[in-house]
Amino acid sequence: MNNNYLTVSEINKYIKSKFDNDPELGLVYLKGEVSNFKFHTTGHLYFTVKDENARILAVMFNGSARGLKFTPKDGDRVLIIGKISVYEASGNYQIYVNEMALDGVGNLYLEFEKLKKKLSEKGYFDESLKQPIPKFPKKIGVITASTGAAVRDILTTINRRYPLVEVIVFPSLVQGIGAKEDITKNINIANSYDLDVIILGRGGGSIEDLWAFNEEIVADAIYKSSIPIISAVGHEIDFTISDFVADLRAPTPTAAAELAVPNITQLQDEIKNYKIRASRSIVNTLKSNKEHLSKLLNSYVLKNPLNIYEVKTQKLDILITRLFSSIERNIERNKHKYLNIISKLEPLNPILTLKRGYSITELDGKTIVDVKNIKIDDVVETNVSNGSFTSKIIDIKKEKK
Repeated sequence: MNNNYLTVSEINKYIKSKFDNDPELGLVYLKGEVSNFKFHTTGHLYFTVKDENARILAVMFNGSARGLKFTPKDGDRVLIIGKISVYEASGNYQIYVNEMALDGVGNLYLEFEKLKKKLSEKGYFDESLKQPIPKFPKKIGVITASTGAAVRDILTTINRRYPLVEVIVFPSLVQGIGAKEDITKNINIANSYDLDVIILGRGGGSIEDLWAFNEEIVADAIYKSSIPIISAVGHEIDFTISDFVADLRAPTPTAAAELAVPNITQLQDEIKNYKIRASRSIVNTLKSNKEHLSKLLNSYVLKNPLNIYEVKTQKLDILITRLFSSIERNIERNKHKYLNIISKLEPLNPILTLKRGYSITELDGKTIVDVKNIKIDDVVETNVSNGSFTSKIIDIKKEKK
């Protein structure tokens, strides 16, 4: 038997590898019409994409399907981004859909993603650069159409929640020709006012209606605004480039007004609570101080102040007595030491020697202890116990050895 025969599985696997390794099939932009659409209970979408001359099977798994902005149906003209591969079990090649949009707005979605990526890389969406929204604004700017539900909802909500704030409306085109320039101009004008926060937005609409808020010129104005901006474009499910660049995104214009100002009723309730807590604190402090004062008034110290003085006086007397006693003992000890020293020095006193009949003879102030230190005719002075006398040397006798 020839060993070169392959199984169906091997053939399909080989063909699949060819598809998967082809870069031209790894990222495919496809447009066509949806047919044979099936929504599986698992959330996966199975359908066919066709044109006038051909068709291709398509599958969109639930992870990607959750990002759809519409519910597909037979007959829809769509724009698809995906890859071409082979389902080995059947040998069918098909497109695995990552993104899908209705044709006509698909190009706008592509532009949206392209600009979003560009601005993200430039740091326009960096959270660390976003300005905080002041808690108690004094003046708010509103950039939106001068008529319509959006401006009405914003003004009504602000007036209900926080009527203390001043609101300045900057009427602006919000869709169509000239809208992006008008929005940019009003953001710049609003920045020349002494505002605490700006609300930028409009009501809901299609992606085409909201497109002015996806323009780079508007994103740039928002990014450069020195006043924090709250973006409130469309409904909760709508996201625009302005939402990503703004300092805060609100799901609706009404929500933007709620985020811009506090609720005065809640503030009043908080103030009441603070007053109650402050009153309780004051009462408790006074009560505590009163109890402390009462203890002091009834204390032994205040009732018998002289007793403390007398105790201190007595203690002082004891200390003084100890001091004098210590001084006397020191004097007595020193006196005894002095007399003892005197008694030891007494035998060495030359005066006592003189009293016993001895004398001291000096020549020129120096005691003569050797006859060699004098000569005939020297005048010397002799000291005795009760005086001195002067003599002249007339004879010198040396001791005979």
